[in-house]
Amino acid sequence: MNTSEEVGAQRIVVGLDGSDSSVRALQYASRLAQVLRTSLEVVIAWSYPVALTAYAVGELPDLERSARQVATEAINSAFGETWPTSLSLEVRQGNAAHVLITESAGAEMLVLGSRGHGGFAGLLLGSVSAECAAHARCPVLIVHGPQAGEANQ
Repeated sequence: MNTSEEVGAQRIVVGLDGSDSSVRALQYASRLAQVLRTSLEVVIAWSYPVALTAYAVGELPDLERSARQVATEAINSAFGETWPTSLSLEVRQGNAAHVLITESAGAEMLVLGSRGHGGFAGLLLGSVSAECAAHARCPVLIVHGPQAGEANQ
């Protein structure tokens, strides 16, 4: 359980996967957090691929460390080297949708990009966004990327 829930602190949770869409969602969530005077909790989830079993040859990759690196690079892409003071980074093991739905409990809002790294480019919503929109325990804001011809902000 998130400690900010226990003390009653208001927070906006933003799901991050390193995609351009999630970086845009992070930037939007940061602006909302400033206006609403809440903390900003950035969450990235990782899990072992199904193909990675006990029979895999060699040493297992450090996926938690890789996820933290992806998140750090994405946050730096959004804000440069100076992160907002209200920002915290949580690296969680598990299915992304399940982790984000769990983290949404007690949050003011869950902010997500419309599409991450997986899926088909033509979908309006990725599977994680759709799952979170249907099951989150707080309001969900899904940030769409720039339209064709629009400059990325």
